[in-house]
Amino acid sequence: MSEKEYEDQIEGRNSVLELLDSGKDINKIYVQIGEKHGSINKIIAKAKEKRIVIVQTEKSKLDKMSQTKNHQGVIAIVPPFEYSSVDDILEEARERNEKPFILILDGIEDPHNLGSIIRTAETAGVHGIIIPKRRAASVNSTVNKTSAGAVQYMKIARVNNINETIKYLKENDVWICGTDMNTNVYYYEEDYKIPIAIVIGSEGFGMSRLVKENCDFLVKIPMKGKITSLNASVSSGIIMYEVVKQREKI
Repeated sequence: MSEKEYEDQIEGRNSVLELLDSGKDINKIYVQIGEKHGSINKIIAKAKEKRIVIVQTEKSKLDKMSQTKNHQGVIAIVPPFEYSSVDDILEEARERNEKPFILILDGIEDPHNLGSIIRTAETAGVHGIIIPKRRAASVNSTVNKTSAGAVQYMKIARVNNINETIKYLKENDVWICGTDMNTNVYYYEEDYKIPIAIVIGSEGFGMSRLVKENCDFLVKIPMKGKITSLNASVSSGIIMYEVVKQREKI
């Protein structure tokens, strides 16, 4: 995806409230004419307090503008999403005085999956998420809405080459754990108290061959039913919270 494809609007009441609370730049906020109750009142009050331009407009205009088709009467226009660097993520761990806890997403194309993963990662204390620039979802209004605004608080790095990034993380003493159904090791049998980056493969295809080869170890989630794969956001959540569980015991 090119730089021009970066989205520049946040939709929905909770997402816009999270955006206002985050302190990020907002160019203006469009509010549906007649919408004055509940959380819309909060949005208008916070926007006025921050001296952000509020534009009252017809529902039909918001419907045309909306990318999620679920704007709930409010759309904020913002600068393009500002991606972090891999060094920013490592620095975040240092600032928190914690061992790095990173997610690497190898080709997640569904923006709803990406948003769900970001939401869980933020609640699990992940220091940052690494995504590739090509053949993968980037951060847009759908991702933001699905994440319930968590993208405002999560460092996300968008890199040219996942394998080069893995090599760089290893040079910085981070271990790489891949998720793969063809290994014999269950996810709860490994030690995640070390500096760790968890690789989650794409929906349907898993990790690419080179990425798998570059992992230090591989783990799998037990499957008891007839369906032999989990949604990427669900599987990443299971493993993320195993990391949380192990580190909480320290």
